[in-house]
Amino acid sequence: MIFVDCHSLFFCLHNLKMLTTQINKKIGQAMHDYSMLADGDRVLVAVSGGIDSLVLAWLLNVWQKKAPIEYQLQAVHIDMDIWEPAMDGESPVSAVQKQMQKTGLTLHVETSLPLAQKERDCFSCSKLRRKQLFDLASRFKCNKIAFGHHKDDLLETLFINMFYSGNISTMVPAQQLFDGNLTVIRPLAYIEKTDVESIAAQVGLVPVENFCPLSGNTRREEVQKILQDIYRQIPGAKASLFASMKNVREGYML
Repeated sequence: MIFVDCHSLFFCLHNLKMLTTQINKKIGQAMHDYSMLADGDRVLVAVSGGIDSLVLAWLLNVWQKKAPIEYQLQAVHIDMDIWEPAMDGESPVSAVQKQMQKTGLTLHVETSLPLAQKERDCFSCSKLRRKQLFDLASRFKCNKIAFGHHKDDLLETLFINMFYSGNISTMVPAQQLFDGNLTVIRPLAYIEKTDVESIAAQVGLVPVENFCPLSGNTRREEVQKILQDIYRQIPGAKASLFASMKNVREGYML
């Protein structure tokens, strides 16, 4: 005899209605194409406070209710310790915790490791935060880390690497690290930023203000502007560019 938790079933069906058929299909396709989740997985959900990571946390919690497999979630937030009491408004940590209540997941907050003055740039900060997430995954015995990167992020990374690093590469939807002991997954890889924002509006999620002094003046934001111009001038360019990352003709590369 199978017993059904009616409350969990109602929660699942109610929340799934917030996903359009198209968005639901794209998320499911990404998870299937890259075998992102398996029975018994323990997933560390990286929550920055941006709208992408908040939607990811909500989505994985909802997906957990309908999935034919069982997996565990541990949401974590790394407090960058930028906000000071003298600043107006609510602290970022408090704001993130408030938004996370809407996702149904509890949040573990970890204070960021200190950065040397000369290392206070986006690359060094991101590298240190990534290392800390790897350490947290080990501490919580998680075999996967989920990031909220979406289709636009993957395209922007492709161009950032071409423009500034001289290589053709991007973030992949799933990537094994440390001899396969840890896998990074990106369940939102097939949906666009506008799709993420649409989900957030339905759920009532609001992004937490970014107090980083470099916010608004990064290479990624420069590339975003360039790509938006391309999309405006060439209809269908985004779809073609995204498809090109799966259609590399190696015989025609240097």
